[in-house]
Amino acid sequence: GPANPTMLWLALHFPWLPIEAQCLKPSFPEGQGRAVVTRGRVAACDSVAAAAGVQPGQRLSTALGLAPGLQVSERDGPREVAALEHLACWAGHFTPQVSLAPPATLLLEIGGCLRLFGGADALVTQALAGAREQGYVPAWAVAPTPLGATWLAWQGLARVINDAATLHAALASLPCDLPAWPAEAQARLHSFGLATLGDVRRLPGAAARRRLGEAVMAELARAWGEAPDLRPFFRFPERFAQSLELPARVEHAEALAFAAQRLLAALAGWLRHRQLAVRACRLLLTHDDAPSTALPLQLAEPTADGDRLLRLLREHLARLALPAPVETLTLAADDVEPVAPASRDLFDRPAAGEGAPACLERLRARLGEAAVHGIAACPDHRPEAASQPRPPGEASARPPLPPGHRPLWLLPAPQAIAEEGGRPTWGGPLQLLTRAERIESGWWDGGEADAPGDLRRDYFIARNPQGRTLWIFRDREGWFLHGHFA
Repeated sequence: GPANPTMLWLALHFPWLPIEAQCLKPSFPEGQGRAVVTRGRVAACDSVAAAAGVQPGQRLSTALGLAPGLQVSERDGPREVAALEHLACWAGHFTPQVSLAPPATLLLEIGGCLRLFGGADALVTQALAGAREQGYVPAWAVAPTPLGATWLAWQGLARVINDAATLHAALASLPCDLPAWPAEAQARLHSFGLATLGDVRRLPGAAARRRLGEAVMAELARAWGEAPDLRPFFRFPERFAQSLELPARVEHAEALAFAAQRLLAALAGWLRHRQLAVRACRLLLTHDDAPSTALPLQLAEPTADGDRLLRLLREHLARLALPAPVETLTLAADDVEPVAPASRDLFDRPAAGEGAPACLERLRARLGEAAVHGIAACPDHRPEAASQPRPPGEASARPPLPPGHRPLWLLPAPQAIAEEGGRPTWGGPLQLLTRAERIESGWWDGGEADAPGDLRRDYFIARNPQGRTLWIFRDREGWFLHGHFA
């Protein structure tokens, strides 16, 4: 039967994919064009080179004569295939139904997810922004049939078409040489004087099949929605581990952020498709003449936010000294867990800030894993042993002992304070606000390394003349300051 009328396809065509797949930076210096060549001829060029007169199909010598500063590299087919697959994973952020149309087109079935994004226009805006953040500039079109959307995107229509009548009119105006039909069929179309697809459609059916071939007429029927267009959908991998071969060796860690952004965007789309969140992932840096460098990314809480992962990675890269130039990046999701989709509020609320977990992640990246931690209570009366550090985000059990009046933070070690006239002093004579609280415990770990040991202390809450509230104690060696109250 005909194509499903409820389906809507977004075609993203990447005309500069041969160049963009080899870029290490989102932009190039002013006045420098770029081109990729195959067998001595230009396969693709950017807008700067095109403005100088460079065109696909030209000999390399001609292109260099027109643009002497042209940056030239050999076309890399495997890297283009990998780039399109990375983009397919990223597209999982928008829809679970993604189809590849090699060599440079991606098809997203968006008919079932328009309400989630606020309509086709809003979804397209987000998709184009996400592609540009990764360094890709796509042409696009939205249409009820995948082949129709593809051809319109090749033409650069940049339009949302929802109904069949509008689609037919748009397709009818396309030139005959746009579809990738065999050269023999194209020659016959020109010999018949046919200029547009609408002209071809007006030919008698039997004569057109006999002269142009069944394949051409079948493609026209699929584009017009008169025949089903059965396409295989992209199979998202069960486990995320993708690599990106760099077109040139990178010697500075911060320069890896743009290339790694493509892998993180693919990871975010994969997580969205699988309805998972990642708690830990790992970026492996492969060097030419040195052992690989593993860069772990630990999250304070599971997340599927690619922007948050990128911010955390930038913090790590800013402090990473590379032992050797990097040739390949590999991103692997080591610790993932299912996550329920978030419910939307009935009433609009202002956007939330970065949040405590993301802030903790950035602090740990800047200060080191051991410098930021939580606190868990322990069943011990001695202040030095009543708590122990825990990784951020781990829940602390309810204190097993009555805490009494304790300051939240203690000094790293008790600080000796003077005594004048039988009264302790710290910034002046101290006023004792409480009676003595005796803490006498710990004989069982006396002599152990890093253990408080057997303690016999009388603790007081005191206030000095400046109004500061202190936690002090007295033992057989004298008076000591142990903590401050807020």
